[in-house]
Amino acid sequence: MTRMWPPGGTRRPLAPRVAAPREPVDPAWIGRRVVRCRAKGMDAGAVAAALEVARFDARQASRHEGLADDACGPAELAEWERIDQLLAAAPAGTVYAPDVDTVVQAELAIDAAAAAARGAELCEAMRIAARADELQALRELGTLEQTEPRRRRSRR
Repeated sequence: MTRMWPPGGTRRPLAPRVAAPREPVDPAWIGRRVVRCRAKGMDAGAVAAALEVARFDARQASRHEGLADDACGPAELAEWERIDQLLAAAPAGTVYAPDVDTVVQAELAIDAAAAAARGAELCEAMRIAARADELQALRELGTLEQTEPRRRRSRR
């Protein structure tokens, strides 16, 4: 014999669950990240050579109408230029390391703060949804007379 819960076999609809929102894809961020990974461990000469290749690729892409809206290519070129300037100002023999790049570290801190804020918002939304489920269950059991907030009477 199968027992149904709740007694009487009626199921109450649950409050809608809050799905974690998807982060939009940022092609420029991806382009910068790819450059940083490739540049890791490169010296000024290797970065200068990679910058020339990136400039050539940018010229080639500018000739194709389909690549006109691509944000990844210009971001990659700008990042190669930034890393080239960074190593040009550094002592001879310095290699690029994203771990000590202040721009990269600042971006990571901003991303971490944004992720923490999104996590807090999601946690609060889940708490509210769970509380709505509890209130609905209490109402169905007859132990709660009202689930909607009372309207305030205006004082005159």
